[in-house]
Amino acid sequence: MRNISRQGNAFLKRKLLNKIKNKTANIGVIGLGYVGLPIVIAFNKSGFPITGFDADIKKLESLRKGKSYIKYISSEKIRQLNKSKETNNFIPTNDFSLLKKTDCIIICVPTPLNKYREPDLSYVFNTTKTISQNLIKGHLIILESTTYPGTTDEDMRAILEEKGLKAGKDFFLAYSPEREDPNNKDFSTGNIPKVVGGYTKNCLEVAKALYDTIISKTVPVSSTKAAEATKLLENIYRAVNIALVNEMKMLFDRMGIDIWEVIEAASTKPFGFKPFYPGPGLGGHCIPIDPFYLTWKAREYDVSTKFIELAGEINTHMPYYVVQKTVDALNEKGKSIKHAKILILGLTYKKDVDDERESPSFKIIEFLKQKGADVDYNDPHLPIPKKMRKGKLDKNSIALTAKNLNKYDCVIISTDHSDYDPDFILKNAQLVVDTRNLIKNSSNYPNKVIKA
Repeated sequence: MRNISRQGNAFLKRKLLNKIKNKTANIGVIGLGYVGLPIVIAFNKSGFPITGFDADIKKLESLRKGKSYIKYISSEKIRQLNKSKETNNFIPTNDFSLLKKTDCIIICVPTPLNKYREPDLSYVFNTTKTISQNLIKGHLIILESTTYPGTTDEDMRAILEEKGLKAGKDFFLAYSPEREDPNNKDFSTGNIPKVVGGYTKNCLEVAKALYDTIISKTVPVSSTKAAEATKLLENIYRAVNIALVNEMKMLFDRMGIDIWEVIEAASTKPFGFKPFYPGPGLGGHCIPIDPFYLTWKAREYDVSTKFIELAGEINTHMPYYVVQKTVDALNEKGKSIKHAKILILGLTYKKDVDDERESPSFKIIEFLKQKGADVDYNDPHLPIPKKMRKGKLDKNSIALTAKNLNKYDCVIISTDHSDYDPDFILKNAQLVVDTRNLIKNSSNYPNKVIKA
């Protein structure tokens, strides 16, 4: 943590801490998606005035109408936000000049990969440039977007200090990784411990004080880099373990062993084992991306992260594996993948959410089309595909009826939504490639279900 003279401006710190304590600090949240919107709701519920910033006009219009665009966040919660408009407690806007009227700014913008699988921090840096144009003394700036160590106190700080104000002296700078898990029934913004790292001790103190108002437990660390690294470790840990079971799945398939049975049996050990489950590939806003942020940054230090890169290769390969299993299954039925009618069940990256970010289903669809297949999909949580950074699917979800199931040469279960009845699928589909172990018993329908 930086040792800045007197650890920053004591007057600015006291003033901001007093505003936070009295809940008069105006909180600006940039990016009103899966991370930003829950934060807006949490601070609004706690009584803070909130300004939500987003460049997406459709999102702003939805919020003003009291409608949610995220399925697991109810419209009732949005209407509660709107009720606070009478006291000027919530303002959704794309007018970034209003940043000057905020006291604390939380950045929740995407950090994707580019086509070379390298970090794309354009959203973070462009947002930081916008903040720098509206930066005033006493501002608290917090980045929540996942990134490599050094982004906050090196890259962002350099941009913010361009006009003469200094981090830790004239304004406060911190990093606190988001830990949102969409549709998790047990954990949400308020009860997930929050890691916080500051550029200086004063930066950490004010950032922690802010989150203490809405989070049951905050976890201070020594620096912004330590906080950034914490987020990467959390998700690389999962990525590596998922890669392990994916690799074992492919091996055990060759050996005629059911990986799902093995995991269930291993899970009975009361110590030293935590179950991870295979699938068609990684999805979501963190696990498919975070490892590549660290491997990219590691090159700066002449370190080759072989273990992490191998896990990435295995997980990236899984959609190819699913497609090859589909090709083989059709061949066994005397059918070619070319001109075959394929139905994908589940477009989102995990069950019972409407979040399609980095979903392996899109890769599976792409590879099937390359092989000449005619592909449709069903997803009750995503009836119309959203416009994404990498394009948009040109078909809408079809109805999941017995007649529709039967007309496809193969049905691929890519996401195990609770809406999907395994018995109904098994009874009406001609052939099923199951990547999620949704169908656990197919003994009455021999050679109809292929695990992939």
